Amino acid sequence: MNLEAFHFIGPAIVLLAGAVLVLLADLATGRRACVRPLAMLTLAAAALYAATQAAADTGGQAFGGAIGVDRFTIYVALLLIVITAAVVVAGEPGLTRVAQRGEFYALLLASTASMMLLAQARDLVAIFVALETTSAVQYILVGLGRDARASEAGLKYLLTGAIAAAVLLYGFVLLFGIAGSTSLADISRAVAETGDETRLAVVVAFVLIAAGVGFKMAIVPFHAWVPDVYQGAATPVTVFLSAASKAAGFAIALRLFYTGLGGGDTPVSADWAKLFGVLAAVSMTLGNLAAIQQTDVKRLLGYSSIAQAGNIAVGLAAVATGSTLGPAAVLFFLGTYAATNLGAFIAVIAVGARVGSDELRDYAGLLRRSPGLAIVLVLCLLSLTGLPPTAGFLAKLYVFNSAVQGGEQWLVWLVVVAVFNTALSAYYYLRWARTILLDEPLDPAPFQPPAATNAVLTAAALGVLFFGIVPTPLIDAARSAAAALA
Repeated sequence: MNLEAFHFIGPAIVLLAGAVLVLLADLATGRRACVRPLAMLTLAAAALYAATQAAADTGGQAFGGAIGVDRFTIYVALLLIVITAAVVVAGEPGLTRVAQRGEFYALLLASTASMMLLAQARDLVAIFVALETTSAVQYILVGLGRDARASEAGLKYLLTGAIAAAVLLYGFVLLFGIAGSTSLADISRAVAETGDETRLAVVVAFVLIAAGVGFKMAIVPFHAWVPDVYQGAATPVTVFLSAASKAAGFAIALRLFYTGLGGGDTPVSADWAKLFGVLAAVSMTLGNLAAIQQTDVKRLLGYSSIAQAGNIAVGLAAVATGSTLGPAAVLFFLGTYAATNLGAFIAVIAVGARVGSDELRDYAGLLRRSPGLAIVLVLCLLSLTGLPPTAGFLAKLYVFNSAVQGGEQWLVWLVVVAVFNTALSAYYYLRWARTILLDEPLDPAPFQPPAATNAVLTAAALGVLFFGIVPTPLIDAARSAAAALA
């Protein structure tokens, strides 16, 4: 192994080194003020490194083929860095329950680095190690709050995550037994030659793997941890889980099923596509029905994220057609969803820091109390609903079109279910928007979020509008990243 191999994981190394520096700075100075700027500088350096890789068109494999760099990994890396940077910049008001600020920012950087390595992994062992590393860090992040809610949420997340990891590992063992190798390239060749004698083993393997990665994607029936963890964790942690963890989950699902199980070129492609189609339909329906009943906005957004995962999984089901349209739609949706969810959750951080509550009724008359904040939140709710001219509208249109273009009748029916669920979701999103715009405020006193929070809210709103009106740059980037999976 030569030192040049470490260039392939350069952005992750920068983040891990930054995490160590944040801890050392916190221990040496004992001052909270220094750790956040250091975390921001680390993220900027990692972003610059990833951008340099993109500009140089860096590609290839290292560490015996276990790790690779291509346009897909760079797309995911930059997306994760942007999400983490937004949490670092705007999350401070939501950290009142977290005493260990140095540990919080160090864990945030370490989790991001692990998820970047997860997207780069092309070997079952590398995938499992990266996945469990980021999961372990996230369990700690959830439990960092200084109250029983955070402890309970962390314990639930740990227990369900441990079960998901065991199930995933069983699936990996089956694939190893079939292919005689942990390399995704070797597994793809073995699966392509699947005969009647091994078909059942392959089907069982991908069902187990779908369950394991379904936990990270937060799709039904692997979703039970979501509402409790989202509600119990400190809100910046919830933001991170809702955007970054979901992006990493779908990224590794694309790598495993499109690359490892051969896209539309294997005998079992139609089977796992239908599995994801069923999971998508159930996730959308149950997520939306549960969200309608919520009065706590973090639980509402938790169930909403389950429904949105169902929308993204429509594109995952379309992956089995063998076209790159499905993967590109998934990646485009993840990009727009990150901007939308960051705007919504950071608005929740700002309101929660002001009123000390996450109840829906506390958003009554928010337009009169903080007009800019209210407008951004309503815009993000419209994007989550999927209404023009927001990015959420084009994201859903792109994903649904990828399914229709698949040419399978059952995919068309899946789109019909998705459109019905879009109408269903409008009930609770627009109910929240009406509360913000039309109801009488419980407390008429005006307020303004901190400048850093306002900056991120403005950036999120601009992203939602820009990619809703001029989606071409993000679509091109998503298509280029998807092409690298083939």
